[in-house]
Amino acid sequence: MTKATILVVDDHGNVRRMVREYLEANGFRVVTAENGEQALYAARHERPDLVLLDIMMPKMDGFAFMRAFRRESDAPVIMLTARLDESDKVVGLELGADDYVTKPFGMRELLARIRAALRRAGARPSPRRILQVGPVRLDRDAYQVTSAGKEVRLTPSEFILLETLMRAPGRVFTRQELLDRLGDESRSGTPRSIDIHIRNLRTKIEPDPSHPRFIETVFGRGYRFCEDEDVG
Repeated sequence: MTKATILVVDDHGNVRRMVREYLEANGFRVVTAENGEQALYAARHERPDLVLLDIMMPKMDGFAFMRAFRRESDAPVIMLTARLDESDKVVGLELGADDYVTKPFGMRELLARIRAALRRAGARPSPRRILQVGPVRLDRDAYQVTSAGKEVRLTPSEFILLETLMRAPGRVFTRQELLDRLGDESRSGTPRSIDIHIRNLRTKIEPDPSHPRFIETVFGRGYRFCEDEDVG
């Protein structure tokens, strides 16, 4: 049986170590991150089944992580918070957290909450793992893309961008929104660097990249994946 993967996000190394050791001893696979930026990168590459999320962290706090993470995943999130302010808990829950545990916490209680959240998540419909829009097919689990039945090789950044566009065909994404989806992989990039990624994507998936049918430029706004493949 495949072990559930838990992403533990906390800026205190002793908390990460303690939680990791306890969860691994109870049959989980554990990935750790010390801030929201690292957590987004880990979430995109490890696809955790559940996230344990501290709120107060440097660079990107737990609330900012939640906003970005919920655009890409419906995996359960349990907040780990030392704050006693009820408004913080309310904000977290409104952003999509499933539960919260106040520090200091007992490991047995944390384990029980994790198992309960995973049971609830197991009862929810799974997100689509295979996307198909026209002749373009993206298999997230196999990390594979085909166009008109032919496999094309994408870089990690290209794969993330294509998946983002294909999950919401017809929606216009600004360059900044697409850059944000790349997380750590975009640190040295600018919104205009998205144009380069899109040009490379078109070269790989479009029948005629100079007259794109799938990835459309919406001038002054950004890009969208066409619901009707004849739009170009």
